[in-house]
Amino acid sequence: MSDLLRAPVELKYAEELDWLESIDDGPKPFSWRLSPKMVRLFVLGSERSDGLDREIAQKWFGDRSIVERAIVTLASDRGLLLIGDPGTGKSWLAELLAAAICRNSTLVVQGTAGTTEDHIKYSWNVSMVIAKGQSRESMIPSPIMTAMETGAIGRFEELTRSTSDVQDALISILSEKYVSVPELDSDSIVFAKPGFSIIATANSRDRGVNDLSSALKRRFNFVRIPVVTNKKSEAEIVRFRTEELLRRHRIELDVPPTLLDVLLQSFADLRAAAAAAGSDDEKLESSLSTAEQIGVLEDAILHSNFFGERALTAHTLASSLVGSLARREPEDLAIMNKYLHGVVEPRGKEEGGLWPEFLEGGRHAIAGLS
Repeated sequence: MSDLLRAPVELKYAEELDWLESIDDGPKPFSWRLSPKMVRLFVLGSERSDGLDREIAQKWFGDRSIVERAIVTLASDRGLLLIGDPGTGKSWLAELLAAAICRNSTLVVQGTAGTTEDHIKYSWNVSMVIAKGQSRESMIPSPIMTAMETGAIGRFEELTRSTSDVQDALISILSEKYVSVPELDSDSIVFAKPGFSIIATANSRDRGVNDLSSALKRRFNFVRIPVVTNKKSEAEIVRFRTEELLRRHRIELDVPPTLLDVLLQSFADLRAAAAAAGSDDEKLESSLSTAEQIGVLEDAILHSNFFGERALTAHTLASSLVGSLARREPEDLAIMNKYLHGVVEPRGKEEGGLWPEFLEGGRHAIAGLS
């Protein structure tokens, strides 16, 4: 796995999945590799009360009932639609579920304005068609069709980004559980095997782009992923992702808890300011999600490792915060400047700690971008 930029979950946690499968004596729906209880345990991690011989790390941080409802949906004949704001972990949860259930999380279609029916059904190998004609051998199945044929989980990212004709094609797959191939005289229907299902994700901020039809909505169970607002939970997510980053880059760099507190508090401040803003011009373009918080910390860690003193500082963290979140000029820069002078500067005078250095780093970054 060391030669992969980003290993899929089933490879990254292969040893853990093998172990869970070896001790799993629970009932398994269809061709699932793990029972529903073990799928939940893999996603949410083990507790002392589970009585396991080894600890299973928590990989997704959120409400237990969300994971349970998602698993129950996939054990039924309905599709699962994970919907929420950007950065709430929808895709990560979908990948974890697919890996635990069928050990393949890579059967993915990315929804965009350019996604066509071919991307969710099939296309043709033109050279083989010219040489031998249209046949099953010259057909190129989509990831969704491959999931149907193997009884696996197919994933559809950003469903509301795809056009209505693509969404309509998905209706027949979810309801009839087969795909017709009219170009073939025989063997012209591909049937789904038991275990096939689809996990789709949708960005709640894309409402109005390509709204789902009522027919397609009926074929999905909606599971809403809320924004993480609990500081403890958010800190756990950021810490988990940061440790992964440090391992992947083989970086030995200390992230002081006090610096993590500064990052969490700065995002909480900016979210409060966005909630109180009277118009979009007074809000940062950023959604201020947990994922973006992780991105800010990642940027600061890499900068400190490569160009700093191999120690993360409040100055570097503030510079990364401004550089990552100030996307519109001059609007976002003005908002960040207002935050630094209206919130960080008074806090630094009152509390001291790392805030004065954080203020200096933010001012320096704004000056460089202005």
